[in-house]
Amino acid sequence: MKDYSGRLYGFALKYLKNKEDADDIVQDAFEKLWKNRKKVEFQKAKSWLFTCAHNALINMIKKNSRMTYQETTVSNHTVESHAHEFEMKEVVANCMAILPPVQKSIILLRDLEGYNYKEIGEILSLSESQVKVYLFRARKKLKKHLKDLTVLV
Repeated sequence: MKDYSGRLYGFALKYLKNKEDADDIVQDAFEKLWKNRKKVEFQKAKSWLFTCAHNALINMIKKNSRMTYQETTVSNHTVESHAHEFEMKEVVANCMAILPPVQKSIILLRDLEGYNYKEIGEILSLSESQVKVYLFRARKKLKKHLKDLTVLV
């Protein structure tokens, strides 16, 4: 648990941007691992945990997308203060939001967590070539979206 909980939590947090939901995902993944401990090989526990977390993230996003949220706060910021609010992290997070769930997971697993193509393929049940294609497409979308943002500025 010590070896994987931090990385699993970071993966879920980057995806959901909510600490409580990320905690729930990690706890559920370890709970499922414990219940299936006789079926899961020790060497594959890491990829099994990330697969469980990824599936739970997709399910949570689908569930949350069905809910409607209403924002009740109205912002009265000036244009100048509004421009300063957008930091690079927010811009990247907005760009990541445009990606399909699989591409977003691949970007996070590869660039944030440092997994290789084979490990990502095992986690997401994809071939190495599919992982490379999805990663290429995701990076291309992000690059295009970031270019479009710089044209607006």
